Amino acid sequence: MDIIDRRTLVVGGAAALALASALPAQAQVKPKLRLSVAFPETDLRAEGYKAFAAAMKDDIDLEPFWSNTLFKQGTELVALQRDNLELCNLAPADISKQIPAWSLLTSAYLFRDYDHLRKTFVSDVGRDFIKMARDQVGIEVIRPVYFGARQVNLKPTKKINTPADLAGVKLRMPPGEFWQFLGESIGANPTPVAFAELYTALQTGTVDGQDNPLLSGRVMKFYEVTSQFVLTSHVIGYDVLSVSKKAWDGLGPEKQAKFRAEADKAFDANAAKYDAQEKDAIEFFKKEGKQVYTPDQNAFRTFAQKKYLEKYGNDWPKGAIEKINAIQ
Repeated sequence: MDIIDRRTLVVGGAAALALASALPAQAQVKPKLRLSVAFPETDLRAEGYKAFAAAMKDDIDLEPFWSNTLFKQGTELVALQRDNLELCNLAPADISKQIPAWSLLTSAYLFRDYDHLRKTFVSDVGRDFIKMARDQVGIEVIRPVYFGARQVNLKPTKKINTPADLAGVKLRMPPGEFWQFLGESIGANPTPVAFAELYTALQTGTVDGQDNPLLSGRVMKFYEVTSQFVLTSHVIGYDVLSVSKKAWDGLGPEKQAKFRAEADKAFDANAAKYDAQEKDAIEFFKKEGKQVYTPDQNAFRTFAQKKYLEKYGNDWPKGAIEKINAIQ
């Protein structure tokens, strides 16, 4: 009787296995990957993540949490490391808190534009930084997610061409050491003012100007109380799409390759939308009677990189900044 029972079990188990193998791929359980981001669903970057999710719908179940509704901003990296979160739109500055070398990737005038940013992350030096994150922090950095360049917006009509021209200019910067140093690195006198108070500070002359992506200047109507936009592009704004080690390893090589390819498609297209909206904002400001021009960005870059090297250079991999500067 025992022999018959065992044979029955073997035959039944084989049939069940054959049935499971015959099920279509979409009928099998897909991994649920929770995504944490700081921005709201109305943000342009949300379109990029939605396009990516649609392209990967047969392979993963992406569940987004907008506006830090799952984890507070600044806590996402630890959540990834503890496998409490699978995906995150992570600020590179958060990684630099655990890997000081990553502070290079947050410095002013490191990247010239989105194309330079994108090429850096697929270069040898970019792969070195990604490997650092994998080996030292335990996350997989997939690619940068661009959200616009920071520009100088001033109330005075004084022409700005080099950092020397910003000497004594009270430039509103967000509170915090990182942001105040950024203001110094482009030659200005940084002044901390809360974003909610910025319009009034410009209007009353508490500050002479501010720095934000052009789209912020348009939405917040800073152009109403300023005279010019100086296209310094001193910071190419980006975060990095990052995945926990457990979630990444669970995908396997084939899905990992598709994940990277679809992320590239979605966020390259998203960056193009930002570029188009920034160009539209420039035309809008000109129609409003504002001066919009590009200063000597090489002079700004040389000045800023010297400042950052003096303060943070000992933390940076030898030769890394030269390699990034050389990428065309």
